[in-house]
Amino acid sequence: MTAPGGISNSLLAALPATDLDFLRPELAMVALDQDAVLSRAGEPIEYVFFPHGGAISLMIDMADGQTVATAAVGREGAVGMLSVLGPSPSAATAVVHAAGTAARISASRFHAAFNRSPAIRNLVQNHVRAMLIQFQLGSACNALHPVEARMARWLLQLRDRIDHDILPLTQQALSQILGVRRTTVTLLVRNLRARGAIRSVQRGRIEVDRLRLAAAACECHDTMRLEVEEIISINMPDLARWRVSGVESDDAI
Repeated sequence: MTAPGGISNSLLAALPATDLDFLRPELAMVALDQDAVLSRAGEPIEYVFFPHGGAISLMIDMADGQTVATAAVGREGAVGMLSVLGPSPSAATAVVHAAGTAARISASRFHAAFNRSPAIRNLVQNHVRAMLIQFQLGSACNALHPVEARMARWLLQLRDRIDHDILPLTQQALSQILGVRRTTVTLLVRNLRARGAIRSVQRGRIEVDRLRLAAAACECHDTMRLEVEEIISINMPDLARWRVSGVESDDAI
């Protein structure tokens, strides 16, 4: 499903045309290459990215080198939007875990548009609400739910954002997302294959069965998705039918 106005990113699609015009001259379509780092924790945010396709994970980097993912972003969201709060280092590292495209704007230009447009300020507020839900539920999920259910949830979140059953993921990437050892991921993959939730594993590719994966995941996946869709339907009425999953690819800004 392409959002109203032929724009694939839900946040940009939610803007009235006059407010989108504050951004449009500065937006440039860029490729989101597999495993590319869009921003690093502790470094200034230089750009805001509005994905039109692909999936991005926000990663927390610990001092001992361990990592864990806190949120996933696709066509329903943006990366780097909190730069409007002023110059400050990024709190997370944004890594592309499924290649795609995005509309990119410099953080300074986005900040200028934010100051001029109440609609863009409302957009940022809605995005922050949606991300906070992911952060809060994700933290609870990491603490309370078995790692196999968490892995199923993450596979579902990434699958929903690219709308395809073949995920371009290595087991090393999954270990970094989940914050567990590679040997643990190998065991989890074996268990999910036995349940039919994972159909096949090849180098850099995992094929999943969405329905069986949903049965293996904890309730956090559905809770996150429904909460985000409620925010969109209440605060962005023109996108009442927009869903996190099942969006067609469209490279129009």
